Amino acid sequence: MTYSESALDRHAEILAKKVFLTDRLPHFELLLREIRTLANETSANATVVSLERGLLYGGLSLVGPFFHAQKFISIDCSPASADHRGAYNEDKVIDEHFIRVPITQRAPIENTGLDSELADLVLVPNLVHHVADQNALFNEMARITKPGGMVFVFEPTLRELHQIPDDYLRYTPYGMQQIMQRVGLKPVDTKLEGGPFSAVGYCWLQALEYFPEEKRNEIETWYYQEHWPQLKEWDQQYTKNLARNHTKFPVGFSILAQKPKA
Repeated sequence: MTYSESALDRHAEILAKKVFLTDRLPHFELLLREIRTLANETSANATVVSLERGLLYGGLSLVGPFFHAQKFISIDCSPASADHRGAYNEDKVIDEHFIRVPITQRAPIENTGLDSELADLVLVPNLVHHVADQNALFNEMARITKPGGMVFVFEPTLRELHQIPDDYLRYTPYGMQQIMQRVGLKPVDTKLEGGPFSAVGYCWLQALEYFPEEKRNEIETWYYQEHWPQLKEWDQQYTKNLARNHTKFPVGFSILAQKPKA
């Protein structure tokens, strides 16, 4: 199945507005931008493997539609402990313009069943912190990637504890670079997204949920009309720490790494 650019644009708009809430969580714009770029730059005869958690969305891949021109394989890495939560985010993708691409299969990261050196591109979008066995995850990324192939990872640096108990760690981009190199993946491009004021905004978004509903509605009105617009403006205006060198405050990051040819 192939899709027009306008159909993909509408799908991306649903992801932005309903799934990733980029108007409130702008660091997820990095994920959407990079996925679209990779889809456009990856050749039509390439094999793309995406490691996701499609169970949350009714067994659907969020990024699959963008890779309609390639051979696309998606692995739902949701652990058994997530079964009782089920597809609790499915309502976010109920839209006539959401392109429904089912997950190819569900498998643990320790045993995906994929052939070695299968993929020209491996995608790991917003998944790493939900995997208990980090050694298995990074080794699997490297194992299934062809020599010369690429691995793309997007991760937050700031998140609340969520999907408890399946939330295990937060990486810095530099820590993840080290682990990638250890398994034979060479980072070639690292992007940071967000700043200290959008980090404050993220914490506000979480804190609002702790208020009783009546008070929450009152404070939300103030926050989104007055405070959040100011935070977004400051995040664009003040991008460098003027008190300390060698300091940044991203809210998310992406790494594109390559498996060197022998």
